[in-house]
Amino acid sequence: MRQITFAPSKYIQGEGELGRLGAYCAEMETGEAYAVIDPYILSVYGEAVRDSFAAADLPLQLREFQGECSFGQVEQIVSGLDLDRVGVILGIGGGKTLDTAKAVSHYANLPVMLVPTVASTDAPCSAVAVLYFEDGRFDRYLSLRRSPDTVIADTALIAKAPARLLAAGMGDALSTYFEARACRESGAVTEAGGAGSIAALALARACYDTLLADGAAALEDVRKGRASARVAHIVEANIYLSGIGFESGGLAAAHAIHNGLTILEECRHVLHGEKVAFATLVQLMLEQAPEEEIAAVAGFCRDAGLPVTLEQLGLANVSAEKLTAAAAASCTEEGPMKNMPFPVTPRDVYAAILAADRRGQQTD
Repeated sequence: MRQITFAPSKYIQGEGELGRLGAYCAEMETGEAYAVIDPYILSVYGEAVRDSFAAADLPLQLREFQGECSFGQVEQIVSGLDLDRVGVILGIGGGKTLDTAKAVSHYANLPVMLVPTVASTDAPCSAVAVLYFEDGRFDRYLSLRRSPDTVIADTALIAKAPARLLAAGMGDALSTYFEARACRESGAVTEAGGAGSIAALALARACYDTLLADGAAALEDVRKGRASARVAHIVEANIYLSGIGFESGGLAAAHAIHNGLTILEECRHVLHGEKVAFATLVQLMLEQAPEEEIAAVAGFCRDAGLPVTLEQLGLANVSAEKLTAAAAASCTEEGPMKNMPFPVTPRDVYAAILAADRRGQQTD
């Protein structure tokens, strides 16, 4: 099978990059920019964004992201674009804001520049947008024509976000190596459309190693307001290494189980990466992974404040019926569970969820 590796055309990471957005857009020579921006970022940093475009003498339209990253919202934005004037789409904010911008650029057939203001997911670097229904339930993965044109990570800005968001990004990144490894074993077709490459698996492994080496210290630095080198390492792991690793290495049980969990209202308040962290432990249970590996993942999650039990997911009192439904939802024909190197049934997932919960309750 052919191998395919996707990556953004340009990835820029450093301090103070938000003030250079106008200059980076001007380099693209695309004309007027249309930005979908998180409401909080607009209120705090909107003036800085406008100033950077004014300095570059480049017109800018700002649209506040509202609601959910849904097909309906994407359609509404695309239908309102003046394609005779707008030449590039910007996404400035968290994962759902960025995925909305990516989907808009896809349907409008325009280049896209993404500016993650948190490192809570690996969404910025992928050619996939995750769409949800308006009530927060998972809808589908939207495969895009191409990877983002430019991704700009301002580490000084990201370091100011709540530590919980950085931890959630670490939870999302935690699954990358184990899912890529499963896809490599099964020969699955990845989100990039081919077999996982050596490069993608190597980046996924580098992502995991970086999390274990620098994750705890980076969280402590963020709590103290420091944009340290360790924070920069975790930003790169959460956004770039995980982004390339998952897309070109492949998704498997961890994200399939996450998708199943989204049907449970009781854990809707739990962040994407927090659910993925627990789902990674569930995948290891499905695989009957070595105890050393399970202990490392469980210990990492505890140190990062990521959930390792159903109670920590808000599911302490969830019924067996609901958990069974979530397990069934994780095994849909179109989902990534099919990428595991062995058949997985809803009954297997249900048993693995309970096993992960029991393991999470243990103290090593």
